[in-house]
Amino acid sequence: MPFTIASQVSFEEDIKKSRFQAIAVPVENEQVVKDFLETHKDLTTTHQCWAWKIGHNVRFNDDGEPSGTAGRPILATIEGNELTNILVLVNRWYGGIKLGTGGLVRAYGGCAGQCLLLAEKIELIEKKKVNFACQFNEWSIFQYELNQQQIEFKQDYTATGVQVEALLQIHQIEPLSLKIQDVTRGREQLKIVEESQND
Repeated sequence: MPFTIASQVSFEEDIKKSRFQAIAVPVENEQVVKDFLETHKDLTTTHQCWAWKIGHNVRFNDDGEPSGTAGRPILATIEGNELTNILVLVNRWYGGIKLGTGGLVRAYGGCAGQCLLLAEKIELIEKKKVNFACQFNEWSIFQYELNQQQIEFKQDYTATGVQVEALLQIHQIEPLSLKIQDVTRGREQLKIVEESQND
């Protein structure tokens, strides 16, 4: 069962005069990763190394540290904790003492690991994007239903009614589908939007 983390956490430690700061954050897609790394660009750091995993996609970056001593250990920590949809960034401010490759692996992997220990792990629930249409007089029924189940949705008012797009957990699809058929007397169907997987 894949897990992610509930919210952003961070951890700092000093290792042989170098300061290490790990920040772990849940991410939904690659754009969120890019935005996060962009907003957390810190020119005072010596290195900003990171790793992320979303589903089967993984990336990591040593940012100038010797190859395999930073990004890979961070990724190993993510996978060791059975986490996905997560980005871990580890900043290093160099303190003048070289750690050696083994020391770097331990420092980056260890700092990331300590950070993840602070995070609340939550089960990653697969969601499907769906859409359906309804008439204006039916919308209040669906709006109530979606809010009751805390379903994320956005609605678009058209000339003929309301177009709704929502993110549903797997177990919510069938009940909502039946409800739509019931309320619209079979006129409307719930459609699942197939997202193109780009592996």
